Amino acid sequence: MRFADWEPHYTAILEYFGFEREADETAARLLCDLADRDDVGLLEALIRGRAVTVCGNAPCLLEELDRVEGTVLAADAAAEVLADHGIRPDAVFTDLDGATDAFIDLSRQGTVMVVHAHGDNIPLLRHWVPLLPGPLVATTQAAPLPHVHNFGGFTDGDRAVFAADEFGAARVRIIGFDLADRNVDPVKRGKLYWAGELLRLIGHDL
Repeated sequence: MRFADWEPHYTAILEYFGFEREADETAARLLCDLADRDDVGLLEALIRGRAVTVCGNAPCLLEELDRVEGTVLAADAAAEVLADHGIRPDAVFTDLDGATDAFIDLSRQGTVMVVHAHGDNIPLLRHWVPLLPGPLVATTQAAPLPHVHNFGGFTDGDRAVFAADEFGAARVRIIGFDLADRNVDPVKRGKLYWAGELLRLIGHDL
């Protein structure tokens, strides 16, 4: 998705949550400095023309693991759930708030870590990015920078779906998503609302 097409949605999200664009831009610049490689070509090769399964981290994920097919894209902590059940994700889309040492192990095994910068995760970026030894793709929800991409999307899960769409997946299966979950705090509920709105933009009505 071109940033010109994404920006109106991004602006609406900033206004909805009261987030500051400047903080997102600061985080993106930091990630640009921290990320000494850009493996976006590898990410595209994993997706283009292939069946893709995007795995969210809702509790229903465990019940849906038998639906996994093709290239596996995990949303943040869903990666560890998958790994614990013998499925190594091909890529993990993460703002690092669910990061554990399992992410380092997956990175070492060749999983592409698609690390996202936003205004609230600067300390996490400083801590985790230097520890990831394997393939790395940097992303932002603000204007892209050299080697810091914006494929569209807001939460880890819907960003993975947007990337699958951007890189021409043959089909996209979405599991482990519960956008109607009311057992979450108001901010999380807002994020689930926006995930649903954004996914509908690219033809996924959950």
